[in-house]
Amino acid sequence: MGQLIVALVSGMLLGIGLVIANLTDPSKVIDFLDVAGNWDPSVGVVVGCAVVTAAIGFKLAGRRGQPLFAPSFGASRLENIDKRLIIGSGLFGIGWGLSGFCPAPGFLSALFGQLEGYVFIGAMFAGMAVFTLARK
Repeated sequence: MGQLIVALVSGMLLGIGLVIANLTDPSKVIDFLDVAGNWDPSVGVVVGCAVVTAAIGFKLAGRRGQPLFAPSFGASRLENIDKRLIIGSGLFGIGWGLSGFCPAPGFLSALFGQLEGYVFIGAMFAGMAVFTLARK
């Protein structure tokens, strides 16, 4: 039960942060990516704060033998950069750059009734379905 509460609170904090940073607006992200035009560096500040927060969290977690609300840490053990990782990362970045959405802001936009959020979520699920079918 503790894990569920921690996940819920973490998701809510992420959502609140994304709304405060206005990252549910795709034009905000697109302006960040438009370094030769109407560049808006504020997304970089948000990402930088997230990286610092995560680095502190990982450092503190490394000092503990076990998490507070789980039997073990769920850190990835993968060490190889393979073709699937590169292609997946590239597709994610292309989709983010074209739409201005990544999953969390896309879901929040849909939650707030924005048509772009619904289109993004539909396209994301369609892409996952195509990947699943192609993999079989």
